[in-house]
Amino acid sequence: MQQSVIDGAPTTAAQLAHEAIAKQLDLLHVITHGYASGISFAGEQYGCGAMFLPDLLACAEAMKAAMSVLEPELRKQGTHRETLGRVVLGTAKGDIHDIGKNLVATILAANGFEVFDIGTSASPEAFIHKVREVDAQIIGVSALLTTTMAGQKSVIEALDREGLRPKVKAIVGGAAVTRKWAEEIHADGYARNAMD
Repeated sequence: MQQSVIDGAPTTAAQLAHEAIAKQLDLLHVITHGYASGISFAGEQYGCGAMFLPDLLACAEAMKAAMSVLEPELRKQGTHRETLGRVVLGTAKGDIHDIGKNLVATILAANGFEVFDIGTSASPEAFIHKVREVDAQIIGVSALLTTTMAGQKSVIEALDREGLRPKVKAIVGGAAVTRKWAEEIHADGYARNAMD
């Protein structure tokens, strides 16, 4: 299972997930020690330059394929993974790029967070609505373009205006985003890439 993620093989990852269900294996153990450890290893390899972005994206697709098989079965069994928190992710208004956001979503989900992805070009209102709907503790706003970075600021301002901070922490990222920008807009967290 771990190797299917490292190899970026979604068909194999899904097939092994079906086998785990058929053999009545402990699915939480399968996720934690199989698939999640595979995506963690891939992330480490990417971080040290031994794996390239297209390879990491393939690993993320394999992880998603396995989870799409396992999560419905976990719900059916009434088994819940322990969650580290609920995260609402989206790309800032006007920005349709989602590769980095999707990778962050996969890595967070693999590491125990419940992720609610509201997609691309998401308005501040969409973030606020989803935060309230799922009682999220964290929002993540991505911006690839310098022209859409202001959307990150708008989301943080909306959180402040709605009285949701400091209960809800805001993290930002994206190719154009810097630590200086994150500090300027009063984000609670910043990372230069998905693995960070």
